[in-house]
Amino acid sequence: MPDSITPPKKKVAVIGAGPVGLAAAAHLLERGLEPVVIEAGPTVGHAVRQWSHVRMFSPWEYNIDKAAERLLTQAGWNRPQPDHYPTGAELAEQYLEPLATRTPLKDHIRTQSLVTAIGRVGFDKVKTRGRDVAPFEIRYQNGKGPEVLRADAVIDATGTWFSPNPAGANGLPALGERETHDRIAYGMPDVLGRDRPSYAGRCVAVLGGGHSAVGTLLDLAKLKEQEPATQIVWLLRGETPEKSFGGGAADQLSARGALGTAFAALVASGRVTIESGFRVNRIAREGDGIVVSGAGCPGRHVAVDELVVSTGFRPDLDFLREIRLSLYPALECPPALAPLIDPNEHSCGSVRPHGARELAQPEAGFYFAGMKSYGRAPTFLMMTGYEQVRSIAAELAGDHDAARRVELLLPETGVCNGAPVSAAPATAAGCCPPAKPAPAASGCCAGPKAS
Repeated sequence: MPDSITPPKKKVAVIGAGPVGLAAAAHLLERGLEPVVIEAGPTVGHAVRQWSHVRMFSPWEYNIDKAAERLLTQAGWNRPQPDHYPTGAELAEQYLEPLATRTPLKDHIRTQSLVTAIGRVGFDKVKTRGRDVAPFEIRYQNGKGPEVLRADAVIDATGTWFSPNPAGANGLPALGERETHDRIAYGMPDVLGRDRPSYAGRCVAVLGGGHSAVGTLLDLAKLKEQEPATQIVWLLRGETPEKSFGGGAADQLSARGALGTAFAALVASGRVTIESGFRVNRIAREGDGIVVSGAGCPGRHVAVDELVVSTGFRPDLDFLREIRLSLYPALECPPALAPLIDPNEHSCGSVRPHGARELAQPEAGFYFAGMKSYGRAPTFLMMTGYEQVRSIAAELAGDHDAARRVELLLPETGVCNGAPVSAAPATAAGCCPPAKPAPAASGCCAGPKAS
């Protein structure tokens, strides 16, 4: 065969068309590789649109990938104001949609395509010899039925939004959780917008101590100003509410610091009933509402109309059963990342930039990127994902020096384990600490409110 014959481009399957997935495709395209982006939702940024009402902690200057911006600039795109903090809706409409429809990426994206399995052509998980040179087989489902794509490499950027952690404190669904799912929302519902009818004038419990729980509690407080009959209960597994106040003025992401400061003021105001040390083990239907029971204290419970579970997320690994993975046991993330992001050691410490080397798996050519690369750990920053896929694209293109080079400076993520910004009154000691203010004997409300 003549030497002048150009070898075919290396094809890379990118699973997920969110910010990090599309950034991966942009970097791959710049490197002369062929990306194929497979998205389960009807449009790009499908997961982002689920939290369209939420304003991000970081301004536009931190939310736009450099390779993606170069593609958009060539298409005549007007860059948003760098100091503006976008909502999820603005991120999707002003950035992701133009990137997917006005640049060369438009020919590389397949939406409404749910990946069901990934393996190696001709190899099950056990077989080794020759495995690394076999192409990947990606099976996905769309309106036409099952489809198959073959690729030389895979970047899994599916995130974790559609795999929320359950309410149960032991990591399992609470007893009765599935049976009462119609009274439970996960993540961060739009309590001031499309979901308002479910919460206005009702008794609502929010379980969790992270940013999603804090944001939901603040929104419920605003709703209570408009609908005074609304009652708010904060179910906190830990004993110290102050941990949720964040770094305040010390946080270099000022919007996140302001969120913690506002939440500290809300807690101090007494407008939220606090149930600390509350580890959910059972949820039961009672009339038109539910009773949420805690473990460890006989008879401890709250009766509410609605429950919001904001206890974080976990990666969906089911469709990767035939891929050889190395994951840190506690977090289900690449082992090299675990010491940097383990919430047992710190809640939002600075994470150094990392790339292909740290994200590599025993399955040659397979990488996690974006939120999914953090497994069950929180506090992922979008620009970290952009640096990940820049490095991975360089590695796949054979530019190993660029893959190892760090091209990102991260802001400090806040002072989370130091002195709190504002201290709420200490909880009384004992098996069943009283709520603040103390609820009626039957829970937050005299009884669940009828629909």
